[in-house]
Amino acid sequence: MPIPEDVTGEEIDKDVRQELQSMPKGLADDVAKNLVMVARLIDEDPEQAYGYAKVALRLASRVAAVREAAGFAAYANQKFSEALAEFRTARRMTGNMELWPVMADCERGLGRPEKALEMAGAPEVNKLDKASQVEMRLVAAGARRDMGQLDAAIVTLQSPELASNTVQPWTARLRYAYADALLAAGREDEAREWFAKAIESDKDGSTDASDRLAELDGVEFVDALQTEDDAPEDDATSDDATEQPADEETQVPAAAEAPERDED
Repeated sequence: MPIPEDVTGEEIDKDVRQELQSMPKGLADDVAKNLVMVARLIDEDPEQAYGYAKVALRLASRVAAVREAAGFAAYANQKFSEALAEFRTARRMTGNMELWPVMADCERGLGRPEKALEMAGAPEVNKLDKASQVEMRLVAAGARRDMGQLDAAIVTLQSPELASNTVQPWTARLRYAYADALLAAGREDEAREWFAKAIESDKDGSTDASDRLAELDGVEFVDALQTEDDAPEDDATSDDATEQPADEETQVPAAAEAPERDED
């Protein structure tokens, strides 16, 4: 796959670069460039990122960082079985526990929420750092919801991290997941409160909490690209206007953003 000229391979993390030092320099550079492309594209074009990950995997399957990158690329494309296999391999190679939550989420993706909950209660969780423990809590709550246990999902998310007034990188997602679970349980007033709290902590717009809150408040968004000619006719217009459907080529589809899995 083509590599843009501005990609040198030096952009990758120094720890990954160190892992590649045992390889011939030319080959190491090729692997590094493909890993850079995976990181660059995984959010905006996960399918392309997956392609670059497969190239890196073909070149350096014995490098843990490559297996991990391949896992995340597969995960982004909802290839959960493949992602889980890659994560397991990377963990065996390094002994690193940080992949435990995403491995559990793969189990959810494979329709095995009970297995995800089993992993959430495993001793390995005690070895995780705070951020990974919060991620594990999100996954466990998602597994509860998969099983129709909404009240249990809400309780799972109730934690010191949720109650804290200190904003951490995980705060917005945790509050959002809690608000979403409350809403699913029919507790709309509480959900509105927690969506508002999620907005307060979501400095980089990682959630659509503002849209969800506006939806609860009955706010309708108007497409800014819609012209007067495209606008629907007023009720006072002729019957012909109401009976004739708009030409498909002139309709402007409303933008809709799919929610992330981070209910979990």
